[in-house]
Amino acid sequence: MCGIMGFTKQTMPEEALRVYFDRTTSRGPDMSRVEPAGEGCLCFHRLAIMGLNEDGMQPFHLGDDMCVCNGELYLFRPLKKQLEDEGYTFRSGSDCEIILPLYRKYGLQMFSMLDAEFVMVIYDSVKRSFIAARDPIGIRPLFYGYDAEGNIIFASEAKNLVGLCAEIRPFPPGHYYADGKFTRYADVTSVDDYIDGDVDTLCAGIREKLILGIDKRLDADAPLGFLLSGGLDSSLVCAVSARLLGKPIRTFAIGMDTDAIDLKYAREVADYIGAEHTEVYMTREEVLASLDDVIALLGTWDITTIRASMGMYLCCKAIHEQTDIRVLLTGEISDELFGYKYTDFAPSAEAFQQESKKRVDELYMYDVLRADRCISVNSLEARVPFGDLDFVKYVMSINPEKKMNRYNMGKYLLRHAFERDKLLPDDILWRQKAAFSDAVGHSMVDDLKDYAETRYTDAEFAARCRQYDFARPFTKESLLYREIFEKHYPGQARMVRDFWMPNREWEGCDVNDPSARVLANYGDSGK
Repeated sequence: MCGIMGFTKQTMPEEALRVYFDRTTSRGPDMSRVEPAGEGCLCFHRLAIMGLNEDGMQPFHLGDDMCVCNGELYLFRPLKKQLEDEGYTFRSGSDCEIILPLYRKYGLQMFSMLDAEFVMVIYDSVKRSFIAARDPIGIRPLFYGYDAEGNIIFASEAKNLVGLCAEIRPFPPGHYYADGKFTRYADVTSVDDYIDGDVDTLCAGIREKLILGIDKRLDADAPLGFLLSGGLDSSLVCAVSARLLGKPIRTFAIGMDTDAIDLKYAREVADYIGAEHTEVYMTREEVLASLDDVIALLGTWDITTIRASMGMYLCCKAIHEQTDIRVLLTGEISDELFGYKYTDFAPSAEAFQQESKKRVDELYMYDVLRADRCISVNSLEARVPFGDLDFVKYVMSINPEKKMNRYNMGKYLLRHAFERDKLLPDDILWRQKAAFSDAVGHSMVDDLKDYAETRYTDAEFAARCRQYDFARPFTKESLLYREIFEKHYPGQARMVRDFWMPNREWEGCDVNDPSARVLANYGDSGK
């Protein structure tokens, strides 16, 4: 992870600007730089992952053009070799140094060519203008707003813009900003023609593309680690990675000190694949003491995101404090592609597909945001193999009739794709899904709810909820989160579209809590 800002017009001295930029120093603690660019400036906090020496520091320059980028450009070496053959000389091993030569060669078409998770701001010295762009899923964060004079400002996190911009907005994924407007350059979730075929053929494609997506993300000059919940998704990432690397990997799991469901499953996976495994325990007191900090680092009021962030934040905090790891691979984005517990209630295949599209399109406000903030605030970098663009496009294009739960087992295609490899014990491969916020310990969610109950009387709850005309809180827990959010991000609630909840329009999904525990089909999940 790195932190960037781009001021299209610098209206304050650097020492004043630094107050806003340095709110995200944790994203890049290694080096920091602010450089003039035309009438504005580009700012960069560096966490060194590729090309670890000082030559990889940004902004990069090509003539008078400049750029800053927070991202990983996968398979960049063939592109770099091609550019070298055409006469470019590179001074670092950083993948991001290829951006300006690519921009010189391809212009705005460059963005659709990248196999990457990224955000970037480019200063074009010929046009004397700024260009910004974000990857198609929004795995890397970018926000924007306008200062009092109407100049647009870009920043890695919303907290950089609090006090600078009246309204802070998330930069839309799969878009670039140029010539004063946003243009969509990629749409990975819209499907014109579905891929059909027998299950084994479809699963072969899933297996091949996921392995390739994982393999790309193992390329790093800094030490790698793996978050392992014991669930299917993170377990597959760990098992495939261990086989590809041919050596023990370092895995980390977290749970409550009283009733952590998944720690035993994570330990079983780690033992099976021969990992160097670390367990982290958290207490009720730690969870409640961290709540304000977690909401401040997240920049959200959403119940699901906050609950699921508690364990991830505390786990990453321990990794940062106790190890030399810089890069973490995670299992996010599988649920959105293959289905949640609640998507078992989808009334039709097309409804399943549209729900999947909605969830992937909005990931940057929920699970992707959670993973980025919990990891980056601890000066680590997240890599998300299930977010590989080729993999996402492939799974989205599979006929949804085949992805629905017709098999009495959620995510059947993903499980079956790796059944013959014996990468995981059968009881892990075929284990029913448990929600992460529950699986770290059912007591954690109960502790948060109980704490919220002590904060408001029923009358206070009703009165305080009425002051919000957008995403009005509907439980004492959601009110508590909203009030903490407003303390740190006053008036910016519209950065998040809505509460992450099951689709209430579907029979069986009209619930008042986002946890899958409240659904009729939860059954033995999480046991």
